[in-house]
Amino acid sequence: MNVVAMGAIVASLPAMAQDKPPVTIGLITTLSTPAGYIGEDIRDAFNLALKEEGGKLGGVPVTLKVEDDALKPANGKQIVDKMLGDNIKLYTGINFSNVLMAALPSVLGANAFYVSNNPGPSPFAGEKCNPNYFVASYQNDAFHEAAGLAANELGFKKMVILAPNYQAGRDALEGFKRTYKGEIAGEIYTKLDQTDFSVELARIKSLAPEAIYQFHPGGAGINFAKQYANSGMSTSIPMVIPSFSMDARMIAATGNAADGVYASALWTTETDNSASKAFVEAFRKDYGRDPTIYAAQAYDTAHLIGAGLKAVDGDLSKDGDFRSALRKADFTAIRGNFKMGSNQHPIQDYYLTKFEKNGDGKIVQKIVRKVASDYHDAYASKCSMK
Repeated sequence: MNVVAMGAIVASLPAMAQDKPPVTIGLITTLSTPAGYIGEDIRDAFNLALKEEGGKLGGVPVTLKVEDDALKPANGKQIVDKMLGDNIKLYTGINFSNVLMAALPSVLGANAFYVSNNPGPSPFAGEKCNPNYFVASYQNDAFHEAAGLAANELGFKKMVILAPNYQAGRDALEGFKRTYKGEIAGEIYTKLDQTDFSVELARIKSLAPEAIYQFHPGGAGINFAKQYANSGMSTSIPMVIPSFSMDARMIAATGNAADGVYASALWTTETDNSASKAFVEAFRKDYGRDPTIYAAQAYDTAHLIGAGLKAVDGDLSKDGDFRSALRKADFTAIRGNFKMGSNQHPIQDYYLTKFEKNGDGKIVQKIVRKVASDYHDAYASKCSMK
């Protein structure tokens, strides 16, 4: 072959590389129903990560295929099955455990990958752990275990605990009870889509606890916080929550009802590191609102996925290398400390926070102190990867 011909072939190589098709990621989330704002934050934060890399993650071109599950498990499974038929091999986005529990078996059964940006249901953290399932957020119980530690530090000796009766709600209360050392005066389960909590509030009043712990995400959490404040009990019976029960959008919807509430957290808009500050500023600039914890986790999830894609140059058929890269988690998490545990769930720090007004009169989630360092979830020892 002459030199000119060889030069033509070499010159064409970059163009050929650019012609490589992008990796398609199936992002299934809740964009309708009162909880739709959660999915919006997940989608928008993921798109922000893509925008910052010019449509890439880890240097690999990515196409995001977004679908609304409408908070229905059957919808989530149906969407996954359709996407699998389109040969999509990488998924994320689901924000409710009941939807993930319905959709995940199809993903794993097809030897595809799922990287969770929010739910970490207990069954898949232990005996049902899977090499193709990674969690970039937290194991469901762990957030609430941290809340139990926070309640101990706050000195509450008698508490009523409440959550919706679904997988994440049951995990929540089990997690709280695992670390809380005081008396559980009452354990109350509500409906996932409940809007009126008058019966539950009357029961709380009759049980006379020192404080309550409640987990209600989205619209249910907004209604609970408003009704609790309106009942007058918030002035005498403090509320402890996970961050999900009073995120940035919920603060705007509840007004002063959030003021003085304690929460367990792994990140807030007040997190003091350069990566977090840059994220918060960019999110506010692009979307005109404060990011929620859901947005923060989705942003970290995008960068974790990017670390995996970079290691295999976007070739998901190199599944062993992709798994190894996700396990190494070589990216800068805006929450700070982040490592992947043996069950492919995070090892990270948790904080006690308090919702208070800042100098501008805006209620923000201030970090009080760290309550757990390098925290492992309770199910890792039950996981044996095959």
